[in-house]
Amino acid sequence: MRSHGDGRFRPDQLAQLGQGVVFERGVMVFHPENIEVGDNVYVGHQTILKGYYKNKMVIGSGTWIGQQCFFHSAGGLSIGRNVGIGPGVRIITSHHVEAGRQTPILHSPLAFAPVVIGDDTDIGVNAVILPGAVLGRGVQVGAGAVVKGTFPDYAVIAGVPARVVRIRPEHAPEGEK
Repeated sequence: MRSHGDGRFRPDQLAQLGQGVVFERGVMVFHPENIEVGDNVYVGHQTILKGYYKNKMVIGSGTWIGQQCFFHSAGGLSIGRNVGIGPGVRIITSHHVEAGRQTPILHSPLAFAPVVIGDDTDIGVNAVILPGAVLGRGVQVGAGAVVKGTFPDYAVIAGVPARVVRIRPEHAPEGEK
């Protein structure tokens, strides 16, 4: 029998580990040598950081990751600084390419595409970020959204598939500060 391991890790196995990082109980990390974590990052209970034998997962300083998230960085994953990621979020950077009916999809080749999440972004509960997604600075992703494509700075996106609902204002409206 073959296994990718049980996800147990020591923080010193990470490619980079900032100061003040919290890994809650039940966090699993695979290929820690390809994962970089900035300062003051929080990783919630039972989250899986599924590094890969190639490409990197980079989590910027000040980022908060809720419980039971799943990040797979086969294609490369860059999460900016001060990003909020709600519980249950899935970030995927690879997918199977159809090879015709004669080949089961499971056994077809993999395609890889990096995911880039800009600084100050907030991702709602149970959102799914698909391979190749690029979120600009300060993007707000609605709960349960399925995100594919590129979205501009300060966009509010929601839905399946996610679409721009509006652009966040430069200043809070009067009375809401």
